[in-house]
Amino acid sequence: MLSLSLIGIGCGDPEQLTLAAVRAINAADLILIPRKGADKSDLADLRRTICAEVLTHQRTRIAEFDLPVRDSARDDYRKRVDDWHDAIAAAWSREIANRLGGEGRVALLIWGDPSLYDSSLRIARRLDPLPAIDVIPGVTSIQALCAAHALPLNDIGEPFLVTTGRRLRDGGWPPGVDTVVVMLDGGAAFQSLAPEGLQIWWGAYLGMPNQIIMSGDLADVGARIVAARQQARDAHGWIMDCYILKRRS
Repeated sequence: MLSLSLIGIGCGDPEQLTLAAVRAINAADLILIPRKGADKSDLADLRRTICAEVLTHQRTRIAEFDLPVRDSARDDYRKRVDDWHDAIAAAWSREIANRLGGEGRVALLIWGDPSLYDSSLRIARRLDPLPAIDVIPGVTSIQALCAAHALPLNDIGEPFLVTTGRRLRDGGWPPGVDTVVVMLDGGAAFQSLAPEGLQIWWGAYLGMPNQIIMSGDLADVGARIVAARQQARDAHGWIMDCYILKRRS
């Protein structure tokens, strides 16, 4: 029987691994490490570091493979993503078949947590043949961001909303909430909002040695965050960030 473990590994700090994650890593016959190009080699390096620190079973094999690149030319965003997920599932299936065959336990180390703005579960359900799937939860970037700023996410008795940069930019401030968490923001979408009365808590490379955090009134720190974000992207070739916005009552 073939099984697949999607193991949440937190945001880059090996100390964020749960005991369940360590056990699942050591139970795997094959660990797949995706490569996302030279600009994002840090992500593969951290997965290698985690394996080197916690993997104790010599029988476990580690295999690296190149992820397909998403087509950015077409206008239909959802269709682009759907086709990309199909291509990734085909790459996973190919690597599993070539390296493990039809039985054994495969593991993928998932950045953050497989449940939140991560498509690993959707991709896993497209595998052919379809394996038995289990999920090991991990520390999310939202948890890491709140911890870095020593910030409680919700106000007492109040809701919050988790959304994307695209949705914030296209739709503006969501109705009915005073706290918004923004992820998958490729272009600092907070710049599309009137900054008066808004506070921001921002972080990039959370849990990694090069972590950056900034906070304050959006009108005061927004431009500095944009500059720091661009400088970090230029230095590393990629950036992974998220932020919390709150309206002052």
